[in-house]
Amino acid sequence: MAEAVVTIVAEGIKPLVDYIIQQANFFGGVSDQVEVAQTELQLMLGYLKDADARQGEDEVVRIWVATIRDAAYDLEDVIETFVLKVASRRKGSLKIVLKRFACIFREGYHLYKTGWEIEKITTKLSTLRSSLQSYNIRETRGSGGGGGSFERQQEMRLTYPHVIEREVVGLEDGVNILATHLVEEEKCSRVVSIWGMGGSGKTTIAKQVFHHSKVRRSFDCFAWVCISQQCQGIDVLEEILIKLTSATNEQREEIEKMKKDRVAEKLCIIQRERKCLVVLDDIWTRDAWNTLKPGFPINEETKSRILLTTRNKEVASHVDENGFLYQPHALNDDESWELFEKIALFGRDYTNSESYAKKEELGKKMLQRCAGLPLAISVLAGLLARKDTVEEWNTVLENVDVYIRRGTILEREYKGQEYEGTSWVLALSYDDLPYRLKLCFLYLGLFPEDYEIPVKRLTKLWVAEGLSSASTEIMEEVSYSCLIELVNRCMVQVGKYGSTKNVKTCRLHDLMRDLCVLKAKEQSFLHTVNVSAVTGTKAAPTSKVRKLAIYLDKEVDKLVPTTDERDGHLRSLLYFVPTQFFWNKRVMRSIFEDFKLLRVLKFEDMLGGVELPSTIGNLVHLRFLSLKNSRIKKLRSSIANLVCLQTLDLRCRILVRRIPNVIRDMEQLKHLYLPASYNRVSGKLGLATHPHLQTLVNVSSKDCDLIDLAELRYLRKLVVEVQRLKNLEEMLKSTSITFNRLRSLSVQSDNEEVLVRMPLSCHHIFKLQLKGPIKELPEELKNYPNLTKISLSETLLKDDQIEILENLPKLRMLFLEGYTSVHIRAFPGTLVCSAGGFPHLEFLSLRQLCKLKEWRMEKGAMPSLSRLHIEHCIDLTSVPDGLQYITTLKELHVKRMPSTFCDKLQEGGQDFYKIQHVPSVMLFQIW
Repeated sequence: MAEAVVTIVAEGIKPLVDYIIQQANFFGGVSDQVEVAQTELQLMLGYLKDADARQGEDEVVRIWVATIRDAAYDLEDVIETFVLKVASRRKGSLKIVLKRFACIFREGYHLYKTGWEIEKITTKLSTLRSSLQSYNIRETRGSGGGGGSFERQQEMRLTYPHVIEREVVGLEDGVNILATHLVEEEKCSRVVSIWGMGGSGKTTIAKQVFHHSKVRRSFDCFAWVCISQQCQGIDVLEEILIKLTSATNEQREEIEKMKKDRVAEKLCIIQRERKCLVVLDDIWTRDAWNTLKPGFPINEETKSRILLTTRNKEVASHVDENGFLYQPHALNDDESWELFEKIALFGRDYTNSESYAKKEELGKKMLQRCAGLPLAISVLAGLLARKDTVEEWNTVLENVDVYIRRGTILEREYKGQEYEGTSWVLALSYDDLPYRLKLCFLYLGLFPEDYEIPVKRLTKLWVAEGLSSASTEIMEEVSYSCLIELVNRCMVQVGKYGSTKNVKTCRLHDLMRDLCVLKAKEQSFLHTVNVSAVTGTKAAPTSKVRKLAIYLDKEVDKLVPTTDERDGHLRSLLYFVPTQFFWNKRVMRSIFEDFKLLRVLKFEDMLGGVELPSTIGNLVHLRFLSLKNSRIKKLRSSIANLVCLQTLDLRCRILVRRIPNVIRDMEQLKHLYLPASYNRVSGKLGLATHPHLQTLVNVSSKDCDLIDLAELRYLRKLVVEVQRLKNLEEMLKSTSITFNRLRSLSVQSDNEEVLVRMPLSCHHIFKLQLKGPIKELPEELKNYPNLTKISLSETLLKDDQIEILENLPKLRMLFLEGYTSVHIRAFPGTLVCSAGGFPHLEFLSLRQLCKLKEWRMEKGAMPSLSRLHIEHCIDLTSVPDGLQYITTLKELHVKRMPSTFCDKLQEGGQDFYKIQHVPSVMLFQIW
């Protein structure tokens, strides 16, 4: 890890060092001292790979490595702070640093002080390097991890498929047993529990049961919630009630306002009146269940059921002593090999049977160490999928033996259990990672347990932290490839896929997160604080904190890190809060005054309506600032000082009234998210001065000159509102520009010509959203090669326009939404889908199409449809006959529809034959 940190620091300070050397006359002796310090770092790198590998065996080496790591961080702090302060007073052109700094200082004294600090760090590095021989640390070449370079692994990555569906290996019997106990009357159990250690497949089995066709047909409504160790019962009960009732936004707000006893009462009532299945995934303690118990009619005869997973058999018995308990069995040798082979050897050409036989022999030896644990097998197989030769496989086997002898904290945690001896697989995979991937993996430890991590947000954070090394324009792409690398190694799990088949969210399995947190703690890479009214605050870190995550619940008013955590070196501060958390101005002032080295500040979902203090301008190092969903009354003009910003998310809640026009000086800005509604102070946004801008959300034609968009050559996402303009022709001319890199376009306008013309400049888009009175879609859309998702709302489309949509070659998701008013004709009265139309459509949503009366679907239309949502189309009398021929349809969700419509779809109803093959049907009619 020290190798990774020193490499990242060396890369990060290189342009700063180059700038200082170029300005040597101005910086005096500091330039020489900086150059010497950089040389020391480079010389140290050759030894750190060997030192990193040995620090687990030798406590002295571990301390030596930690000292080097801290010295590298200190050097980065000193040099970056120095250049940011001084470069602003010179007219040199350093792209990274920047134009202005508010502080006035005495140059002579500051030069002396900086030079002294750099010399002290350099002396420490030199002394540490001189002591290498006494520790018998050897110089090694190359900076990659494991058995090969990162670049080679990137090339190989596309050769291998994503994680195989391991749930089909050895789990079928358990799934059928559990489904039977939930459904069949003679075996029916009120509570069905799956218990076992982390990684044994509990959640995988629960998902199979949850989506089992027999189960989906037997229950009326469903809810799946994941219970964290520090769960707050009222929050979970609210979530279950919202899911069981498919609550609207208004109903959701009403539920959130209810008192705890009222929420529990409503939840019990719906479980008595309807047949509900609630999955409680990962309950750790009896206390966790006790906070949820009031919401469940456990001691009553109802048709509703609970399916829960837990690591503790005692918890399962406590929930219902008469319930059915199931423990996933360890995979036997044949099942283990089947799972292992699918991942590690999939797609390989084994004309050389001798090579295959030898790998099988080695693989089965290593599998003995996995003890049939599915997660351990998957991780090991993911590791070996990167190894081509028998020699590499044999090397892994040899390393395994060494690692087992050494042991880990995780090993001791599970000592004496059935799966003793499997944690080495997880740690071995970490050891095999290239240095940059190690940092990316450890960074995931900042996120709470069971947290669904948005991938786009994650890649922006990685870039801001300097974990992505590439040209400015493709940093996010490199970061995304790092994530996919971790996914392919089975170290990170996919949560959801987006419309373009990219990973939308990801998460860590519990065991893998244990490893992540353990390694991060060992390397002093990050620190987390769980501030809770129940648990209090965890122990303070033992070394300097540079990355800090604070988890809060809504009963605590403690946002500022403690004195132990506030040492002036903090670079990242991320808050994770519940849906409602109130804060105050004092808290914000403390953050902006105390942590002037911050690169990342994630301050989201905070309520209270506070003005940002002017001291926000002190955070001149910030690369990432997000105030998303926080209530902010006012943004200060001092935000102009944040000239290093790459991501600025101002999608604040309703109280933002004025946005100072200060982004002109933020030349590094790549992602700008403006509030949905705001007023400028003066002037127009200077977009032409942002050559690297890739994301521009909630910009309006009143706030910028649309012709400036032509300068944004790297723009990938654009959300724009075009209002009525005095000179329409001038605006249309400005939109005739071509966005070759744009992938997502959203346009809202009252003018149909604007809605038609804007997409014509974006030939390569994947996602298109149009909101406004458009009657005819551009014919050119048929030739768009990448269009996979379209959303049309408040449109006035003519009857024949469906032909354009159904002939789009790659369309996978289609959202059609009308007006809330039933008096506006927002869609044709008849919707006709032709045979062969929508060949690749997988998801269709029809919402608030109040004048839609008839829907006809010819046989052969929508052959790939898997999900269909119909909501508040009150004049629609029935689903089309052609639905019965769509064998791929897995989910039908009908919401806020007349009872006459829903009754036809019930078993025995007039239209039941059309949807009887659909595994999941959810009907919520208008009462």
